[in-house]
Amino acid sequence: MTLDRSNIETGIVGLGNIGQYHAERLVDLGVTLTGGMDIAAEARTRFARRYDVDVYDDHRELYDTVDAVIITTPNKYHEEYAVDAFERDLHVLLEKPLAHSLESAERIADAAAESEGHAAVGFNNRFANTVRIVRDRIDRGNLGDVSHVEANYVRRRGIPGRGSWFTRHQIAGGGALIDLGVHAIDLALYLLGYPDLREVSGVVRSEFGDREEYAYLDMWAEDAGPEGFDVDDSASAFIRCDGNRTVSLEVAWATNRPATHEFVVRGSESAARFDLLDGDLSVHSASNEGPDHLEDTSIETRQNDTHSDEQQAFFDRIVGDEDRDDSVEEALEVQRVIESIYRSSDEGRTIAFDE
Repeated sequence: MTLDRSNIETGIVGLGNIGQYHAERLVDLGVTLTGGMDIAAEARTRFARRYDVDVYDDHRELYDTVDAVIITTPNKYHEEYAVDAFERDLHVLLEKPLAHSLESAERIADAAAESEGHAAVGFNNRFANTVRIVRDRIDRGNLGDVSHVEANYVRRRGIPGRGSWFTRHQIAGGGALIDLGVHAIDLALYLLGYPDLREVSGVVRSEFGDREEYAYLDMWAEDAGPEGFDVDDSASAFIRCDGNRTVSLEVAWATNRPATHEFVVRGSESAARFDLLDGDLSVHSASNEGPDHLEDTSIETRQNDTHSDEQQAFFDRIVGDEDRDDSVEEALEVQRVIESIYRSSDEGRTIAFDE
């Protein structure tokens, strides 16, 4: 039998909003959605009704029926479901972050390395058309030597839901830094070519989520109040890598400033500025060909569904039996950065990665 995407029996572990989001795109992609697993009966019933597939409360029963799984559970439970899947040599697409802690992330990475299955982590923003254009220009040398990335993922008021698992350290492993920062850190290091890490200095803050009088316009989930909030709601950090390549990081769920999703990739020949969410992209340079002058060029492209393109790349690797994806090892590097930012904030000092 010739292997194509429709031959890959695929299941979803974690049937909440992001699980359904992935399921919709699987169906559109032509992948066979075989079933789903969740510990919550209501989620299973809703998923079975919507997609007409078998659902389970035990992931091992689902794993007996599939070739691949997409894992979308809260961070704390990634290890259990991912390691079991890797030990069965299933193909695994694991939503970010790799885990809720560095130790758990290391165990997942070890299991992935020993598995025959393909593995990928859900860094969907890499697949944005604007990011692809910037990465292509870097690869072709148009930006010259890329030395610094300004990475911003800042919401004015955007705590996911006080009292949800996102705002509980025991389950999530952190707040805005591990939720939004994981995307910003990965994208910055990805555009720098994932250089070796040297040191990081950072501060995390909890200034808004623990307030009784927290003011907001909307929230992803219901607001259970400050009693359900014990994580950070913003972080600032500076990351130094090999070759004096650097990243300045600003992430926030809540802060008293306009929201920004701007990334600036600075190179010796030109710089690229893009907005991660709205797709704006411009290139900036200077020239002495003729009178000295500055050049600012806007680039227009269509926005794309990054999760769909991420899925397509994952399944195309399986079908084509291509080289393994590096995103698990890179996600482990991101986890090290996150853990080091938390340490730096707690200890009030710079953290070297060779400690």
